[in-house]
Amino acid sequence: MSTQHEDQIDFLKRLAKGVAAQFGSRCEVVVHDLKSSDPSSTIVAIENGSISGRKLGDGPSYVVLQALRTDPRKLHDKLAYLTKTEDGKVLRSSTIFFRDEDGTPSAIFAINYDTTLDMAYLQYLQDFTMLGTEREVTPASAEPIPHNVSDLLDQLIQESVQLVGKPVELMSKEDKVRAIGFLNDTGAFLITKSGDKVRKYFGISKYTMYSYMEEAKQGKEAEE
Repeated sequence: MSTQHEDQIDFLKRLAKGVAAQFGSRCEVVVHDLKSSDPSSTIVAIENGSISGRKLGDGPSYVVLQALRTDPRKLHDKLAYLTKTEDGKVLRSSTIFFRDEDGTPSAIFAINYDTTLDMAYLQYLQDFTMLGTEREVTPASAEPIPHNVSDLLDQLIQESVQLVGKPVELMSKEDKVRAIGFLNDTGAFLITKSGDKVRKYFGISKYTMYSYMEEAKQGKEAEE
């Protein structure tokens, strides 16, 4: 790790403490080191981690995997979007990328503010005043925050199945190529031992999995 990167991480750790102290126990602040030697363990600082149930040394979120796999020029800060935890908390989240001098993403500074009480109070007011009864207060489209990389991999596998639109038992070869291509594009295979789990889930061999990955890649390049 370069001195410059160490200084950057040190600054973000101190900033995380400051932001958490300013906004209190309902504000989780997370620092991900994108230069971690272990892609499945990127959290180097976390304040109020009880909100999402994560701790130091835990793995990446979907956003982090995207950062590790995507063209840096296509990565942009994402502000004030909704996420949700495994136990049902609804969070207002922001993700900010920090970069090296050459523009390569090197760290992520993430803020997750627990709005569960606000949502409950808003629901109470709507029920009490009989207003807004046709709109759900808790958004179903909020992005889930996985507790660990195993949960994240399970989530990505389910998303690949939803993308295809049929259970794995009914998938054709083309369907599986599409699903494996999705997992490869999202960075699922950066997760330690993910290949074993994916192969078992789709009932394919190691050779077949890599063949499907290459076929999906070639198909994507042909479309472009």
